[in-house]
Parts: sequence; C-alpha cells; structure tokens
Amino acid sequence: MIELNLLPDIKLAYIKAERSQRLVASISILVSAAAIVLLLLLLSYDGLQKKHLSDLTHNINSKSQQLQNEPQINKILTVQNQLESLTTLHNGEPAASRLFTDLNEITPVQVNIDNLNIDYTAQTVTISGSTDTLSSVNLYVDTLKLTTYTTNTDNSAQPAFNNVVLSSFGITSANSGNSQAANYSITLSYDKNIFDITQTINLTVPSTTTTRITANQSNDLFKASASTTSGSGSKQ
Repeated sequence: MIELNLLPDIKLAYIKAERSQRLVASISILVSAAAIVLLLLLLSYDGLQKKHLSDLTHNINSKSQQLQNEPQINKILTVQNQLESLTTLHNGEPAASRLFTDLNEITPVQVNIDNLNIDYTAQTVTISGSTDTLSSVNLYVDTLKLTTYTTNTDNSAQPAFNNVVLSSFGITSANSGNSQAANYSITLSYDKNIFDITQTINLTVPSTTTTRITANQSNDLFKASASTTSGSGSKQ
C-alpha cells in the first residue's frame, strides 16, 4: 500500500509547533496550580502558627495572672524550692552513722575510746582513750595506718586514713613498764569517701589486728577516761 503525504512540510511544522505549545501550556498550568496550592498551604500554616502562638501567649498571661492572685504565692514558691534542694543537701551531708560501725571494725579489742572529736570540714579526727598496754596503743596506730577501703564504684584499695600521729600517751599507774595500763591521744586525717553518703564503703583491716568485730565481743567501745600518773610522749 502506498501512502501519499498531501500536507506540505510547512503545515507539518505548524502542527508540531501547536502540539508543543499545548504541551508547554499544560505543564505551565500544572506548575502554576501546584505553586498556588503550595502558597495556600504556607499561608494557612502561617496563619495557624500565629493563632497557636497567640493562644499560648493568652494562656501564659492567664496562668501568670492566676498565680499572682494566689495568696502567699511567695511562701509557696520558697517552700517548693527548698523541697527541690533537699536531695542535694542530703547527698552533701556526711554519713555520721558510719563512725560507730567503722570504729568497731578498726579498733583493737583491748583499746577503749574516752573522747572522739571529728571535723567534717577539715576531714580530721582526734581519738583519745585508754588501753591495757602501750603495745596496744602502737598496734592501734599501725592498724589505722594500714586500714584500706573500697567503694561500690571503685574496687581498688585506697588508704582510709592519713597523717596518723600518736600525739600523746602515758602510763596510768605509778609503776612503769609495758604491762601497765596506758592512755593515748591520736590525730589523723581520713579520706573524704569514708563518710560520703552516696557511696558504700568496705573497710579492710590488717589480719593481724583483733577488733571487736573479729573477736565477736560486744564490750563497750567508749569508756570513761582514767587519770594519768606518769609518762607522756608522741609517735608518728
């Protein structure tokens, strides 16, 4: 079958141009419509956002005015702030109850304590008391020096006490000799973690020292002091 093109070339070019114009016009209309829809959405979002911000401002002003009209609002806020600071204050206070349990762990069974002064700010302790012999005093000093501790967050052993000094000692009878009862005074510094209420402390006492805990004895750790009749000195 033979087909004859009866349209001149210029007519064909004109038809193709019209098709291209219609295609471009259709695309332009679609793009314009999409742009108009996008513009309407942005305007709607902007209007809704402004309305939302206006509502929030109104609510804030309303609640603020309501609080200002509340009687004794300043006292209420003061109490609330104090309540919120209780946890911080509690974590900052020393665990003073450990003082008695720790002393039982580290004090030799033959040593008694007559007086105990502790300075939580300077982290120092002064211990004075009596014991059966001067050898027990020396044992107590060595025990304090060699005692270590670990915490629930750190398993590495650290010295519990530093600068342990036997500041004074004396015989409590007229007869001299190691078999006579003696009194003592010891000063020392302790590691800040010992009384940190936020940590769990485990003390390790030298195995050569027999304390009230290891001896399973419940005799009084604190006793009234005996008068010193002779002898005094110091040891570091």
